[in-house]
Amino acid sequence: MKKLFLFISLIGLITDAQSQDYVITNFGVGTDSTKLNTSAIQHVIDSVNANGGGTIVIPKGVFLTGALFFKPNTKLRLMEGAVLKGSDNIDDYPLIPSRMEGKSILYYAALINAYYIDGFTITGPGTINGNGLNFWKAFWQHREDMKKIGKSSTNLEVHRPRLLFIWGCNNVTIQGVHLRDAGFWTTHLYQCNNVLIENCDIRSPYKPVPAPSTDGVDIDVCKKVTIRSCYISVNDDAVCIKGGKGPDAHKRSENGSVEDILVENCTFGESHGTLTLGSESIHAKNITVRNCKVDNNCPVLRIKMRPDTYQVFENITIENITGKCGTIMTLNPWKQFFNMEGSTEKPFGIVRNISFSNINVNCKTVADIEGNANDQVSDILFKEVNATAETPLFKTKYPGVKVEHVIVNGTALTIN
Repeated sequence: MKKLFLFISLIGLITDAQSQDYVITNFGVGTDSTKLNTSAIQHVIDSVNANGGGTIVIPKGVFLTGALFFKPNTKLRLMEGAVLKGSDNIDDYPLIPSRMEGKSILYYAALINAYYIDGFTITGPGTINGNGLNFWKAFWQHREDMKKIGKSSTNLEVHRPRLLFIWGCNNVTIQGVHLRDAGFWTTHLYQCNNVLIENCDIRSPYKPVPAPSTDGVDIDVCKKVTIRSCYISVNDDAVCIKGGKGPDAHKRSENGSVEDILVENCTFGESHGTLTLGSESIHAKNITVRNCKVDNNCPVLRIKMRPDTYQVFENITIENITGKCGTIMTLNPWKQFFNMEGSTEKPFGIVRNISFSNINVNCKTVADIEGNANDQVSDILFKEVNATAETPLFKTKYPGVKVEHVIVNGTALTIN
């Protein structure tokens, strides 16, 4: 009986420890917004982990930091008026094994990093600000310098940190937080399951200096991700499905499918695509976008067909969408950084079972659906769509694309 009592008491102590709050300014972190606090904040995280866990609390104020690494049983809360501001010196982000653009490579740590922490949470209402301006300027200057000598540049040549990188975590919650001005991708989920991103405000600018490749949410080899009641406007894709690229990507263990994704009750400002698949994606299925508002000039659904990668995109539902967009659906070849890596394979894509219903938008054109020569596209249905279009173009070469009760500029649409 004594042993049982001691065991129950120990469980209670661990639970109490994990529920405790640790305000960083109570543990040696200063309030000078110009002073780099990386070591001091990391010490708090490490100490909380060593003492059984708890929530690291960022109080009101601006706290400058480089890469932070959260540990098991640690969480992050940002209070009203709190700002975790990223250093704009890449030396404050270590070069470590990571995942970028569909490849497992050495890359720079993000501002906030969580590896294999089940139950990890980030809550607001404060802000995580990537302070990306100098990274963006360096990126555009490098691209201009390469253009002058007749060369192109990739996204990785100017070293920039992501805002959040969450790897191998289950039961993740990101809730009520403001995510701003990432140096690179804003939120990168890799090999995670059961993720909720809710009531978040995710932004990066188009002007005066565009924030390149600042995707809102990148979902990379993940299952069961819900994005709910968020606002997203970034200078790249808003929600992007990833998972690997290259002629052997479907055979490599670090790659994989993205499954069971729900995006609902969100508002999307400007981006390159509200939902985008394909730039680094081999298999995506069971994706639903519903009850969302769009206010932008980009596709609601954008599918990039890579001729150097085998791809399967299936079971995608887009329903109850209102507002202003560029197109409702775009499906086109995507040859950015094309690389067959010496392979003699002949990759192709399969796109099937996509439905649009109850769509009421103002748009530039309605749809542009034409992939690579060997791609297989079938079972795409537009139903109960009312579009006011600058140009009433609905382009497709696939007999498997159907329309039912689609009205464009007041006239029923028919396609051959």
